Amino acid sequence: MSPDENKKYSKQIIGKTVVSKTGKRFGEVGDISFETRTGELLQIVLRSPTSYTQDLELERNKAGELIIPFSAVIAVGDFVVVAEEDII
Repeated sequence: MSPDENKKYSKQIIGKTVVSKTGKRFGEVGDISFETRTGELLQIVLRSPTSYTQDLELERNKAGELIIPFSAVIAVGDFVVVAEEDII
């Protein structure tokens, strides 16, 4: 994916609900961090994390926001589906 395609793609998934394969809600995609040189998507920054997510002790960025590695994303459609075992 080119950096321009990534930019368009990331705009499409911001605001989508993040869920696990089992349907547990994590929150919404608030932002996405990426490697500026390659355009590789690195992390999803969660917005409005659920109480379930707060209990998981997920990694946080420097601003204290909960993040999910983009490598854990297994599908993007109406929801962003993540493999829970890849993030905890």
